[in-house]
Amino acid sequence: MTQHTSPRVSIVYASAQGSTREIAEFLAANLTARGATVEVADADHAPDLSRFDTVVIGSAVHNMALLPEIEEYVRSHRDELNARTVWLFSVGLGPALRGPIGRRLGRVVPRKIAAVRDSLAAHEYRSFAGHYERAGVSLPARTLFRLMGGTRYGDLRDWHAITAWSDSIAASLRLPEPQAIPTHP
Repeated sequence: MTQHTSPRVSIVYASAQGSTREIAEFLAANLTARGATVEVADADHAPDLSRFDTVVIGSAVHNMALLPEIEEYVRSHRDELNARTVWLFSVGLGPALRGPIGRRLGRVVPRKIAAVRDSLAAHEYRSFAGHYERAGVSLPARTLFRLMGGTRYGDLRDWHAITAWSDSIAASLRLPEPQAIPTHP
């Protein structure tokens, strides 16, 4: 890899309803404000990794797995990814669950996600809550959500946790404090 004056970061994501994309864009804004060169793209339009030192990969979670686009991206770029520092995040319901059952379930990394994480030797993996709208969700699914500790619908993202994770990526890259404070959606 060519040496650069600032870290070059690729953020690759797969989003089902936009939450993951918005988190990816927020991470990019935070790292850019600190002097990193960042490119954000969905998995289908991801850039050539030879230009990047670090890769952040994010995906929505469906059926306890990352979206197929991200699984395919990781499979087809495994060697390139393993030659870089990789950070992995997912967006789903788990982190938003409360109560004794929900908290326990929210801490478990689903087997399929753990397999992707481990295949990348990811520097760190984080799970964030996303959006969960009541409209269009069946009564049995809404009941299960409540039983598992879901307390509300709507935007469930914890922007303080997302910011803290972004700050830890920046610290790992030895980036200075941001020149401007990025805002989340």
